[in-house]
Amino acid sequence: MISDKMKNSDFHKFFIDELKDLYWAENAVLKELPKMQEAATSEELAESFAKHHEETKKHISRLEKVFESLGEKAEGVKCEAMAGILKEGKSIIEDTTKDTMTRDAGLILAAQKIEHYEIATYGMLKVFAAHMGHKEAENLLAETLDNEKATNGTLTGLAERFINKQAVAE
Repeated sequence: MISDKMKNSDFHKFFIDELKDLYWAENAVLKELPKMQEAATSEELAESFAKHHEETKKHISRLEKVFESLGEKAEGVKCEAMAGILKEGKSIIEDTTKDTMTRDAGLILAAQKIEHYEIATYGMLKVFAAHMGHKEAENLLAETLDNEKATNGTLTGLAERFINKQAVAE
């Protein structure tokens, strides 16, 4: 149970606000991943986006559990940073030629910008939770943080293994 003093502290309120921001961001990413999957040229990248779409559903569910563990309603507040990153991702699709590895390289760039934002946010929110003694929230945030790092590694691997080389050769 969270004490009234903790619940009313500026730090706790800031933490909740950032969780709402992240909740909006995850829901926005969930909507964009199928578009990224459809735009992908390589089957491996398309599969990676499909897998991350399913994982993102779990991220949202975990965030809902974080809110619940804190006695808060799960709700999103528009994340301007993620909105901008997603807008940039859409422009990458528009600015690259369909069925090219250049598009896939661009999609990986866009996806990694998403991942890096999420890694930074989950990482700090996990630390915030730890400092406030919100153990359940800390563990849930850590689980998603690990998943986001793994996804980032998968994207880097695809780029380095073959996508960037093929894009250069186009």
